[in-house]
Amino acid sequence: MAGFWGTRKKERAELAAHDAELGRRADAALVAADERLRTTDDELTFAELELGRDATRDLRDALTAVRTHLREAFQLNQLNHDEIPDTPEEARTRNARIVQLCDWAEDLLDDRLQALAEPVARARRAPEIIAGIRADVVRESARVPRAEATLARVEARYAPAALRQIAGNPREAAQLLEFATHGADISEARRESGQREQANLALETAIEASRRATTLLDAVDSFEIEALRAESTLDAIVEDSRGDLIAARDLEHLPAVGTAMATLERELGALTPAGGKPDPFTELTRLREANAALDAIVVKARERAARPVPPESHVRHAIDDADRQLGVARSVISGHRGWIGADARTRLAEAERLRLDLGAVASGPIDEDDREQALADARRCGQLAAEALQLAQRDIDSSRPNDGGWGGPGAGGRGNGGGNGIASGILGGLVIGSILDGIFD
Repeated sequence: MAGFWGTRKKERAELAAHDAELGRRADAALVAADERLRTTDDELTFAELELGRDATRDLRDALTAVRTHLREAFQLNQLNHDEIPDTPEEARTRNARIVQLCDWAEDLLDDRLQALAEPVARARRAPEIIAGIRADVVRESARVPRAEATLARVEARYAPAALRQIAGNPREAAQLLEFATHGADISEARRESGQREQANLALETAIEASRRATTLLDAVDSFEIEALRAESTLDAIVEDSRGDLIAARDLEHLPAVGTAMATLERELGALTPAGGKPDPFTELTRLREANAALDAIVVKARERAARPVPPESHVRHAIDDADRQLGVARSVISGHRGWIGADARTRLAEAERLRLDLGAVASGPIDEDDREQALADARRCGQLAAEALQLAQRDIDSSRPNDGGWGGPGAGGRGNGGGNGIASGILGGLVIGSILDGIFD
């Protein structure tokens, strides 16, 4: 008993220490949250000066919500220090709630301030960013004549369809650069007049316009290299396709291979002749697809030639044999329902599930790709049905009494023998049928 009371005393001491620590955490959290509320209020004021009231609406709403919930936390803390004594459970619950509210307030303010950090930093660096935009405009404007010259050079070599994505890039880039300069001018003017929100919007617009202009000019510069790479790849695929057509001649009599070869030959014939303006990207895509289709069909045809497809008549014969074995096993098991164990019923259920899956395949003409699997499933179904019948006969034999209850010793022997003779005849017929199926298959 002394050990029991000592343990209880130790637990009470640990719980009291935990409650005291929770109370100190609640007091510290309240102080920190109150201080954070004041500093965030100051940061909101500075952010409104930099960005305007609309851009800081989320932070202002968050401050309102934090003030509302911290009021509840202060009321709970006041209950902890009034003259009315509290139970340890009440004090513990209040302190936990205070810590929860303060943590939530800290997380909410952190999230809203983090969302404003980048826009505020950009607004404070607005003069530097505007100077960078003007420098980018000067640099990218010098690239526009080079892009126009590049476009004229590739127009003389490639078809208009190949140039559709970059045909208007130099002109559009020049317009965007002018728009970026205009946005920078508006941003400076609005900032000087104190309209910070409009100034920041114009600054964002100028930054995006300058970025898009650079992207358009880069696309023109990279087009020549990409087109040359596509032409080189196209030459390699043309050579490979001609070799594939020669290698597939021995399989041309197969309809699928013949169709794929005709498609590939048509794509080869549709290539731009020498001296014309090609579209290497489109031609490469179409020829690659036709070449890949022929490769896949040839591989499939050669695999099929190495492993002949079973005739559909063999598959249906195997399914009929499985149906016969299933019918016998089903009738024996259903006729001796109380005597059959779980093993036989499980084998029968597996066989019926396989037969159900075969029904979807065998409902119409069986595709060549499905015949091998269907034949294997049908044979497995018949094997499971035969196993179910064997297990059922074993359960029946073990469940019959061995005394004279079946009409005396002689009659009992004849009765058991007769029953075994019938089951043996059924099993023998199924075995002979399976052997004959194997010979015919």
